[in-house]
Amino acid sequence: MSASAATPWRPNAVQEVVGLWGLGFLGIIIAFLLFGGSGIPKLVATVGFLYLPLIPMRWRGEDYRDYGLSPRTWREDVRLFLIMSAVVFPLFFGAFALWTEVLQHLPPELARLLAPFRGGAHFTPRLPPRFGEWVVDQLFVVALPEEFFYRGYMQARLRDAWPHGRRFLGVRLGPAFWLTALLFALGHLAIFQVWRLSVFFPALLFGWMRERTGSVVGAALFHAACNLFVRFLEVSFFGV
Repeated sequence: MSASAATPWRPNAVQEVVGLWGLGFLGIIIAFLLFGGSGIPKLVATVGFLYLPLIPMRWRGEDYRDYGLSPRTWREDVRLFLIMSAVVFPLFFGAFALWTEVLQHLPPELARLLAPFRGGAHFTPRLPPRFGEWVVDQLFVVALPEEFFYRGYMQARLRDAWPHGRRFLGVRLGPAFWLTALLFALGHLAIFQVWRLSVFFPALLFGWMRERTGSVVGAALFHAACNLFVRFLEVSFFGV
């Protein structure tokens, strides 16, 4: 038997990433079509994000630590998370308040496409019901699996294919960075809500944090905090 016949085919980095992303995306769509607004699509997403990359990782003898899921830089991760929160959240609060005003003047059909809430807005600070459960859910079920899959695994593997890029604030950002953010946004269309494409913009911050520390811990903390802050604003402005 020839050496070429004995060697199993392996996809290159781009094929591997896009293939696993497509498999995960399809799985979420099927779960959403079958089970609607239940918790099943979220469970499918969480399991897929954590375990799909294990297939090629085992081919190469790698583990989660090789893709940023490690506490080794936790001090820098926490410090960066606190700095990003202090800078971004006040700016986002102002942008969100302005957006609520703009929504009231848009045609209803366009407003339904661009946002999940309706009607006039008045800010009254309040926490969502069962907020403690929201914290655990957003950190361990949503943010950490998504950050491992997208920023940890995907961004690193695409960087193997495209290592070049321009330096920005201490890190090198190239095609891998931009394509990861794009696929992250497109992946949120699996439940057919166009306004969810807006996650492309925070994805840029998550990706930069990943490159800055080499870990996904800080990005996962910030990701969860962003989701919780948005939920706080929705409840405080719209009571939903």
